[in-house]
Amino acid sequence: MLLGGVAAVAGILLVTGLLLNVGTRHNRELSVPDFTNMTWFEALGEASLAGVKVQVSDSVYVRKAKPGVVLSQNPAPGEHVKKGRRIFLTVNALTPMKVTVPDVRKITLRQAKSELSAANLSLARIQYVGDISSNRVVEQLYRGRPVRPGTRLNAGSPITLRVTTNGSEQAWMPDVIGRKYLNAVDLVQENYLNPVRLRFDASVRSYADSLSAVVYAQDPGPSEGPFPLGAEVTLYLSPDAGKRTGR
Repeated sequence: MLLGGVAAVAGILLVTGLLLNVGTRHNRELSVPDFTNMTWFEALGEASLAGVKVQVSDSVYVRKAKPGVVLSQNPAPGEHVKKGRRIFLTVNALTPMKVTVPDVRKITLRQAKSELSAANLSLARIQYVGDISSNRVVEQLYRGRPVRPGTRLNAGSPITLRVTTNGSEQAWMPDVIGRKYLNAVDLVQENYLNPVRLRFDASVRSYADSLSAVVYAQDPGPSEGPFPLGAEVTLYLSPDAGKRTGR
C-alpha cells in the first residue's frame, strides 16, 4: 500500500515536470521572424502568425532603401523569445529627411569624413589635387558642382571631397577580406583609395542585405602598391562569410 502511494506520487511529479518542461521549452523555442525589408503591415501580419508583437521604435532615412520598409529589429531574427514578446523595429522614413551641409574645407580628410557622417551625409569619392600642403580639404562637391556650407540636401546624399597632396605620398591597399561592407569602404578610404566598384553577389537583393555582406575578394589585393592617392578599388561582397574564391 505504502509503495503504491509512493509510486503514485512519483508518477504525478513526473507528469507535472514534463508538462512544465514542455511549456518552458515552448517559450524558449519561439524563433523571432526576420522583419527586415517588410512594410509595417507585412510585419504586423508576420508577427501575428509567429506569436510576437511589433512596435516601431525609430525612423531614419536611408537613400538606398525602399521607403517604409523595416531596416533593423531588436531582438534580431532567429533569436528565441517567449510568446507575446514585443519586437522593436527601425523603419525607413517615407520621405527624405533634410540635413545641412557642414563646412569641411581646410580640415583633414579624417576630420571631414567625421563631419559628413555626423551630418548624415556620405563620402562618395576623394579627388586629389596638387599643392604644397597635404591632406587638407579644399573643396566639397555635390553632383560634380561645389556645394556651399549650409545648403540643405537629402540625408545620405553623396559628397565628393577635393583633398591636397604634395605628390610625395603613396597609397597601399589594406586587407579588407572578411570585413563588412561599410567598414571595408571606410578602411579603403582611410588609406587614401577610392572603393568605386562594389560587386555584390546575387544573394544581395536589398540595402539591408548589403549591410551584412562581407568582402570575400578585392582588387588590388592586400598590401599591393604603391599607388597614387585616389586610385580605384574593386570589392567583391557576399553575405556568406565563408566565401573566399570565385567572383
